[in-house]
Amino acid sequence: STAFLLIFINSILFLLKMKLNSTIFSLLLVGSSSFAPIPLGRISAATQISSEPSDDADGEGGLDLDLGEMFDMFDAAEKGEDFDKAMTDVKKGED
Repeated sequence: STAFLLIFINSILFLLKMKLNSTIFSLLLVGSSSFAPIPLGRISAATQISSEPSDDADGEGGLDLDLGEMFDMFDAAEKGEDFDKAMTDVKKGED
């Protein structure tokens, strides 16, 4: 009876060790394939960086505001002011 119990316990421990080993192996396999290097010719257009400035659809090209000017523009937008008027007021330094 005790021999049967020892065999049973040893077989359960063996199965647990095998399951643990296979889990560790699969985690290592998945982890190593996650950081595989990208072949040189397979970089997508979305990841490429262009040094040319992009053309805006409306042609404005950006506002170049500092943080205080941004908050002034937000306040003007909340008040419902005209964008162009608010922009000239902000650039002049008016509130």
